[in-house]
Amino acid sequence: MYIYARTHARKSGVFAPPESAMKVQRHDAIRALVAHALVANQDELRRKLRRKGFAVTQATLSRDVHELRLSKGPGGYSLPNGSTNGNGGDATEDDAPPTVADMIESFALRVTKAMNQVVMVTVMGGAQPLAAALDHESWTDVVGTVAGDDTVLVICPDVRTASNVEARLRTMLES
Repeated sequence: MYIYARTHARKSGVFAPPESAMKVQRHDAIRALVAHALVANQDELRRKLRRKGFAVTQATLSRDVHELRLSKGPGGYSLPNGSTNGNGGDATEDDAPPTVADMIESFALRVTKAMNQVVMVTVMGGAQPLAAALDHESWTDVVGTVAGDDTVLVICPDVRTASNVEARLRTMLES
């Protein structure tokens, strides 16, 4: 890859950072994700990294997890110093269900409003956990949810409220 990047840089005039610099940046991103958000497994970590601009294979991610000495427990991955999910290891927070923001970061792909409804498209298998998180948080703007395998239908009482819910979900998705 480094040889390709240097050759490509000479031809195109675009500089690509060496592989070692990208690895440092990726490791920093992994540390930040694990320290500040629930990361339950490698596939979820891979998706979160992809959203931050790092496309990695499962093999590369396994090496990164090993090199960073991350440990995995019931609350997901944690750093060697024990910090995880930004909560300092508080057991009561580990038992709390994931938030809508966590579920959106892990599973959601796009959000669209249709009349008094909001449709969220997720990765395969991500709709039900996302709908459950919405139901659990009991948003007053949401009448109910219906989840398939990769789509959540969020039902709102009226068109204006649906616009507000869409904006709120879109903000979480884009952050």
